[in-house]
Amino acid sequence: MLGPNHTIVSEFILIGFSRFPHLQSIFFVIFLLMYSFTLLGNLLIMLTIRSERSLHTPMYFFLCTLSISEIFYTFAIIPRMLTDLVSNHHTISFLGCANQMFFSFTFGFTHSFLLMVMGYDRYVAICHPLRYNVLMNSQGCAWLVASSWVGGMVMGLVVTLAIFHLTFCGPNKIHHFFCHVPPLVKLACGDISIVAMGVGMVCITALLGCFLLILLSYAFIVAAILRIPSAEGRRKAFSTCASHLTVVVVHYGFASVIYLKPKAPESLEGDTLMGITYTALTPFLSPIIFSLRNKELKNALKKVFFSSQCPLRLR
Repeated sequence: MLGPNHTIVSEFILIGFSRFPHLQSIFFVIFLLMYSFTLLGNLLIMLTIRSERSLHTPMYFFLCTLSISEIFYTFAIIPRMLTDLVSNHHTISFLGCANQMFFSFTFGFTHSFLLMVMGYDRYVAICHPLRYNVLMNSQGCAWLVASSWVGGMVMGLVVTLAIFHLTFCGPNKIHHFFCHVPPLVKLACGDISIVAMGVGMVCITALLGCFLLILLSYAFIVAAILRIPSAEGRRKAFSTCASHLTVVVVHYGFASVIYLKPKAPESLEGDTLMGITYTALTPFLSPIIFSLRNKELKNALKKVFFSSQCPLRLR
């Protein structure tokens, strides 16, 4: 992927949890349970949407794609983190580190773009209900999803190439549990200010751009809901957005802590713990929020899985 002339470092050492040696076993159990639940929750959502014909709509098509991106994102980071928690061998090759950064940024930004697409879907459904089937036809939905995946890949490629074209000629200990940008930039030689600023601006611009477009969608949505005469109608309209809005708040809330918090040399260990919120906690919460806050999905989950477990009771 990158030529040997770019660096004399052939591998890195991940020391994100080295300051908590007595807690590593506890961390392993907690993160393993969270990761297992994340995988199970997203797989259940995907299976339910596929099995229940009433959920074959654009909103749930986007939700299914969101679950896929979440599975891939956690798979790029958490299995390696769990291995390091129970192993004394914390090294990762130069190429392996680059690949991990590429896939984590690709799926992370794909997730953000899909949340933006879901916000647009809710805007069309509530503000232009008569044109919904035309604007959100199968071709248009496929194009929106494909654009989100391509956009995520472009972001992952840009960030990874920018970071791994730097020269690494000194220490190789990464103060994090995966190959993240800030601790890697600290290890680079020479003047890295332009690259660091450029990568930071690209990431912040993409995240803020998505977030502002979601806010704009919800500004129109709120205005449309307030024009609905009945309280019951307003409640039903808002309930279709509640789960998505909650996930957006959680996703961008934790992302802002990671990307907008001022970086200080002494904060690297703290950044490791803060990174857990975005890489493990947010994916863990997402299927819970969609399952509990979305009435249609919650009823479909009960119908699909309880009917298969207790068929006689439901007859």
